[in-house]
This record gives sequence, structure tokens and C-alpha cells, in this order.
Amino acid sequence: MKYDHTEKAVSLFTQGCNCAQAVFAAFSDVTGMDEELAKRLSSSFGGGMGRMREVCGTCSAMFMVAGILYGEGTEQDDKLKAEHYKRIQYLADEFRKEHDTIICRDLLKGLAVTSEPTPEKRTEQYYKVRPCAKFVKTAAEILDRYLEENPPKK
Repeated sequence: MKYDHTEKAVSLFTQGCNCAQAVFAAFSDVTGMDEELAKRLSSSFGGGMGRMREVCGTCSAMFMVAGILYGEGTEQDDKLKAEHYKRIQYLADEFRKEHDTIICRDLLKGLAVTSEPTPEKRTEQYYKVRPCAKFVKTAAEILDRYLEENPPKK
């Protein structure tokens, strides 16, 4: 099956969603999660987890989608857990191939960003300077490719 969530993810970001919301909600059709619920669930991961500039929200969103589609539930099987962690590490490595890191503050190095909780105003200038739409695009592309190569069984 051919997947293409890139345009929707970037569109959600440019409409005001944070980076994690944009990627996670774009995949609602695949996860079966209501889009509004997906936005609420992923809202905490924007700006590298609550603007703390830790793991990029686009990566957190990839990992959450992968968890819904491939993760284990109540059965705690170490082999399945290891396979899933390997999958998450693979997705992170694919992102690193494009951008060298999955850490928000390093991705935004050189920009005047803070970890203050108040989000920046989404202006035309914000979108011109901020590379986050590129990260949203990368994460959606990686996840689409992964889904095509590894069709979810659920």
C-alpha cells in the first residue's frame, strides 16, 4: 500500500499544530485514532517535549504511531519488546541520517529559541526562519516509507 501523509502533516503544522501534533494527527487514518484526540495526546511533545528542547516532537510522534501499529500491549514479551525498541531506534536513525540529531535544541541551533513555556507567535516570519516544517516532512516521509515496507498487522 502506498502512503503519503507528508502534505497533511506539513499543512497541520502551518495551520498552528505543534510539530508532534502535526505528524501524529496526520496518521490518524492509519492509527484509527480520532484526529482531535490525536492532537490532544501529542500536544505535550511539541518543542522537544513541552518546549524543553529535548527529543524532537516529530520523532516522538513517529514513535507513538509505531507504538499504536506495532507495539505490544498487555503481554510483556521481552522478544517483542526488543523488536519494537529496534524499530524505534531504526526510525530515529533514519531521522538522524537527514538531520544529524533527534534533539530539538540541536536541530534549532543558531536560532534564538528558549525553553520558556510560552509558544512563539506563528507569523509569516516564524515559518520563514523556523526549520520545523522540514522536520515534520522528514518524519512523515520516514513513517510512510516504514509502513509501506512493514505493513501493520493490526
